[in-house]
Amino acid sequence: MRIIGVTGSSGAGKTTICAILEEKYSAHIIDADKVAKRLTKKGTMYLNSIVEYFGIDILDNSGELKRKQLASIIYDDDEKRNALNNLTFTYVVKEIKENINNLKDKELIVIDAPLLYESNLDKICDIVVGVLAKEEDKINRICKRDNISEEMAKKRLAIQSNDDYIKDRADYIIINNGDLVELEEDIRKIGLK
Repeated sequence: MRIIGVTGSSGAGKTTICAILEEKYSAHIIDADKVAKRLTKKGTMYLNSIVEYFGIDILDNSGELKRKQLASIIYDDDEKRNALNNLTFTYVVKEIKENINNLKDKELIVIDAPLLYESNLDKICDIVVGVLAKEEDKINRICKRDNISEEMAKKRLAIQSNDDYIKDRADYIIINNGDLVELEEDIRKIGLK
């Protein structure tokens, strides 16, 4: 089994890279954001921990997490963002590691995680691929994908690791300029079978 970490800021194109790895290399993708969303469903320990820290107002009338409200809180408050990240790392990293243990028959596992280094998930990866893109492209992708304003997209990017942080740590860098042929060629250079 080989584990690849794919990281980069929001809008860089991690999902596109992972889709290519899944389609062309039969990789099993573990998306940290999807794991986190699943673990914040009503009644979960992770959600209960979030409510314990942020208060009951973070839930809607049916007891589900109000994601946009939580996002607006953490984008403006470093302490609260760090608290949420610590909770996330506790629950999500544990779940990802359990998933990997249950996938022993898979030859290639890809962890798609924007906070790969911050969560120490890079320590279980054989290689890490950093995905970068122009700021303008990232903003456009975030706005389109998440249906948010340009201002909110910029706020989101401002609190994430910058490109230099990724460049200094990743084993491979892929520049996503939107050209799928180039992306596939860059992925081939990683040396996967």
